Amino acid sequence: MNEQRLIKEISRLKRKKNAVLLVHNYQRPEIYKVGDFVGDSLELSRKAAETKAKIIVFCGVDFMAESAKILNPRKKVLLPTFEAKCPMAAMVTAEELLKERRKLEKRYGKNNVAVVCYINTTAEVKAFSDICCTSSNAVKVVNSLKEKNILFVPDKNLGDYVSRFTDKRIIPWKGFCYVHARFLKEQVRRAKKLHPHAIVLAHPESPREVIDESHIVCSTSQMIDFAKKSHLKEFIVLTEAGMIERLKLEVPNKKFYTPGIICTQQKKNNLQNVYNCLKNETNEVNVAERVRIKAKRALDRMLKIK
Repeated sequence: MNEQRLIKEISRLKRKKNAVLLVHNYQRPEIYKVGDFVGDSLELSRKAAETKAKIIVFCGVDFMAESAKILNPRKKVLLPTFEAKCPMAAMVTAEELLKERRKLEKRYGKNNVAVVCYINTTAEVKAFSDICCTSSNAVKVVNSLKEKNILFVPDKNLGDYVSRFTDKRIIPWKGFCYVHARFLKEQVRRAKKLHPHAIVLAHPESPREVIDESHIVCSTSQMIDFAKKSHLKEFIVLTEAGMIERLKLEVPNKKFYTPGIICTQQKKNNLQNVYNCLKNETNEVNVAERVRIKAKRALDRMLKIK
């Protein structure tokens, strides 16, 4: 089927099956056309928890669909393709986390250590964490805790960014986003020379030296808000290249530039596999109940923070 036919059929199936499509900002632009909600991890987590639909199709990567199932277990959650996996989420396991936590508790005391897990983690890792966070609320989450020593998993760059805005000791894991880790300060400097009137928007998963060259650090949805409200007309955007498509749709009267680094995992979703999984209700995501209950505590605690 061609693109128009697929969009029409997906829309028909959504109505027929009472399904909702949650779409991450990094998805292909044609998937935006069938999405009911497009946003960042925090926004989509809230939508997953609130939806009354019977089926949730999560157009993102594995941990996102898992989070939707954790928050709304009675719904059928589908991932268009099981091949869409977040490499950073695989950089920490529950066993490794538990071992490191015990080591830190011996050093600092059991009541003075907390684990903050980025939402880019497996359900098992969330189950062994005290609270979850996203890039948009990580600083608020860390500062909401009474513990002084924070084991932050798995993104070392986000952990380093948070450390600038807290008096707590941040103990970062050694994980990273392979997309944002590819940004270089030399790239940013060249881009600023090429576009001297542009403001640089960087994602907090970026390395410290890149953040230091940027003007604003924010999540993907915060980038949209900033671009809409700003009087400026040009922006250099340091995050996954697909974000440019979303910005062009949302803020069509302004210019956006990017180094063009792509998350191949996010792009493994396409209209054809969205249609296939919704039509046949395949690629269902499930989480063991004993894991889900513990992981939900970490997510619920995050969602209470405004």
